[in-house]
Amino acid sequence: MISQKKYVVLSLELHLFFGRIMKEHSIFLEAGFTPKNADYAKKADSFKMRFEALLSNAVGISNGIIRPKVLSSGEIITDFTLGAEQKTQNLTGISINQNITMMEARLRSGYNEPITPEMVSSVKRINRDAKMLLDGLIAFKQDILDSVLSCNMFTVNYPLLIEHILREARLYRSYLENIEQGQDIDNIDIRQTELFWNQIMLEHALFIRGLLDPTENSLIQTSNDFAFEYGKLLLSAEQATDATIASITNATLKETIKYRDFKQAGTKGIAECKIRSIILPLLADHVLREANHYIRLLKMDERMM
Repeated sequence: MISQKKYVVLSLELHLFFGRIMKEHSIFLEAGFTPKNADYAKKADSFKMRFEALLSNAVGISNGIIRPKVLSSGEIITDFTLGAEQKTQNLTGISINQNITMMEARLRSGYNEPITPEMVSSVKRINRDAKMLLDGLIAFKQDILDSVLSCNMFTVNYPLLIEHILREARLYRSYLENIEQGQDIDNIDIRQTELFWNQIMLEHALFIRGLLDPTENSLIQTSNDFAFEYGKLLLSAEQATDATIASITNATLKETIKYRDFKQAGTKGIAECKIRSIILPLLADHVLREANHYIRLLKMDERMM
């Protein structure tokens, strides 16, 4: 069983990363609907606002609590996040609460702050609310996917992207359940972590490739190359043994650092309107943060070996 302190820290760190990811999924879904499905757009906007409230609550009690390596990882926000939110709001007309990002930019790390019973109770409430909210969002995403696959709905989001964001929501939900059961999610089996995130990274490359303008030949080829490399890493992780997993983790870390640099350059290029694409600025920043998160997980496991 984890201590109360670890319970609070793991919960808040999880929400700071995944709570933002979920609110952005809601934005991407909302932006992708046509006028015929205005009711779905309205529901997506409602999920966005509810996840903003959840994230705001988590940020409000995270100061001095979260660990330095999490705060400095670039998984919570990046230097591009606020500008990406402003630009995406301007482009789509979808309101985005940028005060949360400014609050996060002022967060300081700690891990030495005393954990009070009131704080534990607050985190339990946030976790309970998050699970209920996730159950609703998962059902909503599944409904959209079913409608798209049965040709009863058109959205600009790929069916694979909807499956992709469903998997991420279910992972968030499962980690919350693990924490509530007293499990230390820092110690999740690295092979399972790599199987999940290598698939996510591979799909990011496919999405980037498909959302770039056809004239962006060099970027399309680079995206294709990353998809190929993550396909190989995925196969290696599937076949890994206890004796080989360390070398695979090291290779995955090196590849993901290269990929992070590519995503960072892409996020900057999209922000500066130097890349032809139909990629929302916030989507570019979103996939960059996920790469940063994965790098931290891989580095953490490297230290444990």
